[in-house]
Amino acid sequence: MAYSIYLFDFDYTLADSERAIVACYRHVLEKHGYTGASDYDICKTIGYPVKNSMTMLTGETDIAKLEQYHLEFRQKADEVMVNNTDLYPSTVPTLEKLRSKGCRIGIISTKYRFRIEDILKRFNITNLVDIIIGGEDIALPKPDPQGIFLALERLGGQKSDVLYIGDSLVDANAANNAAVDFAAVTTGTTQAREFEALPHIKIMNDLSEL
Repeated sequence: MAYSIYLFDFDYTLADSERAIVACYRHVLEKHGYTGASDYDICKTIGYPVKNSMTMLTGETDIAKLEQYHLEFRQKADEVMVNNTDLYPSTVPTLEKLRSKGCRIGIISTKYRFRIEDILKRFNITNLVDIIIGGEDIALPKPDPQGIFLALERLGGQKSDVLYIGDSLVDANAANNAAVDFAAVTTGTTQAREFEALPHIKIMNDLSEL
């Protein structure tokens, strides 16, 4: 099926920001005496909003504490995120190929939009993306479909025009909730077999298979 709009998750889909994200969570966890979470535990939460991830990692549910943890995460991210994030080798060629075919391209992420913009500027590829929907742009994060709907509204397409690409079950469920087609990529921590039970049109090792 031909699509005219390709919407991508960011972390673990277009970019490998694992090193930076782990550093940010580790900074907050160690500051507050949490020692039980491994780096792999942290990586499994990538894609969720920071406060949700902190609850998953610590069991903490106090709103004020989670707000503080989020602030400290963001302060650390200001220091390390952009320069410690790398694009996957297949990212730029894939986006360039889609652009050459006249497709519209968007990014939908729980990451702040300004952070993604800074990373794209670092790699000089802002011209390859039409729209970014970041965590500050929506009230409800994935798997709620709000971000997909907002992108679709701004790009002016129909659901049948869209393929959403992501690395996690959160992404798969967001696409399903939005009633748009989904393609999985296994560059994150979710394995191919985990996607099998959810609607998908393709499970890829990397974006070059798109």
